[in-house]
Amino acid sequence: MTNQRPTTARAVALTALERIRQGAYSNIELDQLLQRAGLKDSDRRLATNIVYGVLQHRLTLEYWLRPFVHRKLDSWVETLLWMSIYQYRYLDRVPDWAVTNESIELAKQWGNPGTRKFVTGVLHAILRKGLADLDEIADPVSRLAVQQSVPKWLVKAFIDQDGLPTARKILAAINQPAHVAVRVNPAVTTLAEVENSLDQQGIEYRPSAIAPDALVITKGEVLSSGLFEQGAITIQDESAMLAVDSMQVQPGDRVLDACAAPGGKTVQIAAQLWNGQVDALDIHQHKTRLIQKNARRLHVADRVVTHTLDARHVDEEFADESFDKILVDAPCSGIGLLRRKPEIRYSKRPEDSEQLHKIQLAILDAVAPKVKKGGIITYSTCTILHQENDGTVEAFLSSHPEFKLVKTPTTRHVKDDRTTATLTILPSDFSSDGFFISSMQRVM
Repeated sequence: MTNQRPTTARAVALTALERIRQGAYSNIELDQLLQRAGLKDSDRRLATNIVYGVLQHRLTLEYWLRPFVHRKLDSWVETLLWMSIYQYRYLDRVPDWAVTNESIELAKQWGNPGTRKFVTGVLHAILRKGLADLDEIADPVSRLAVQQSVPKWLVKAFIDQDGLPTARKILAAINQPAHVAVRVNPAVTTLAEVENSLDQQGIEYRPSAIAPDALVITKGEVLSSGLFEQGAITIQDESAMLAVDSMQVQPGDRVLDACAAPGGKTVQIAAQLWNGQVDALDIHQHKTRLIQKNARRLHVADRVVTHTLDARHVDEEFADESFDKILVDAPCSGIGLLRRKPEIRYSKRPEDSEQLHKIQLAILDAVAPKVKKGGIITYSTCTILHQENDGTVEAFLSSHPEFKLVKTPTTRHVKDDRTTATLTILPSDFSSDGFFISSMQRVM
């Protein structure tokens, strides 16, 4: 692997993908590399397309490569071949010869003559013989797993929970591009004022179907509009906005945000307060500083108090019945974010959900006495796995008879015809992130 600074789109993509394989976050790593590379816009788009395309289709690419390789490869060589196959199959506007030439050049730069010769041979064989037909995979679960590039255990979980037709829709949805959504900050502006500003700047958008004060950007760079730095808007997925929307925060409420960093929901709560307060917790001091930074940018810092504290230790800081409402946006597997963070599908395991379920219960157990009688604990996650969602809620309620489950409300009456009190947003429902919200009221 070369230590040279990447200066082409494909070199940036290869460098980013290798670092992501070593544990880097895709969005952070790619952004940093693009800033340093100084590429023109078309090359930036190509690098981004390749990185997220390979991440989204990795299992498919592995399957297609397997017949052409019969020995263990260096990580970067394997990644380079995945990149090549991705471009052959998914990038219609890029000619095969250009992909081949660029890949061979990267093999030459990153490796030795033997590696270059090997890559050349594999790519020519792929072009000559073609790629396997995925429809010929006999086992239906394996076929879905390879076609949609999702581990078999997760495909089985979706089928078991939601049935095969819904599982197919979920799997198809998570490989679609993620939308950029913004929440208008009512503490400083209005939806109409933001729309007017976007119109003047030629940035195109559509109203959110599910979240008030939200717009989905369809064309243009909203981060360069000035609205973000002014605190008029913040980037937030539509589904994630519904957790606070469902809380029906009142101006004088005292609210606990028990798992707050980086503070997106903290500032959303704070924007609805006038003489109230939101106490925001995170176990790490650098993350509580990030919450404070977000609160200042959105002009709500006077309503936010941060605490460097593990939510499981709230007894150290707060008296019982201190809060009108509590939000537990709990640590979770993040399976609802596969469209936005495609790499996490390869690192998660079924046992992760069991461990997270225990942590989620511990947090709920700790904060339960801190809400006033009649108050609500809103429990939410960005996963769509039953064990971490309804499974955690059911386990909590079974050991806390002082709470009852009430139907989660939303301003836009999202999925109000559902038969469950809890609200699950699937990635296939509204082309937003997958999300889960429940509302548990203390009755005694």
